[in-house]
Amino acid sequence: MDVDKMLAELRLEREQIEEAILTLERLARGRGRRRGRPPAWLKDAAAMEGGEAGDEEPHHANVEPRRRGRPPGSKSKPVLQATAEAS
Repeated sequence: MDVDKMLAELRLEREQIEEAILTLERLARGRGRRRGRPPAWLKDAAAMEGGEAGDEEPHHANVEPRRRGRPPGSKSKPVLQATAEAS
């Protein structure tokens, strides 16, 4: 066993751990409420923390996608029919 070699490896490992701690502290400090939609990887990571790890399919797999646009029947009535009935 070479004690000097072991000490060098431990010092290197300590430096790497300190760098990792500093990086995580910066992330924690700079993490505030951001505007806009979160990236997909962040949303998936948050869903994995909240749900059970043994789930085989995501919780939103059986939900229909939202339809975009105006709902049916919400358009205004044509003006020509209303004026034709009044005449």
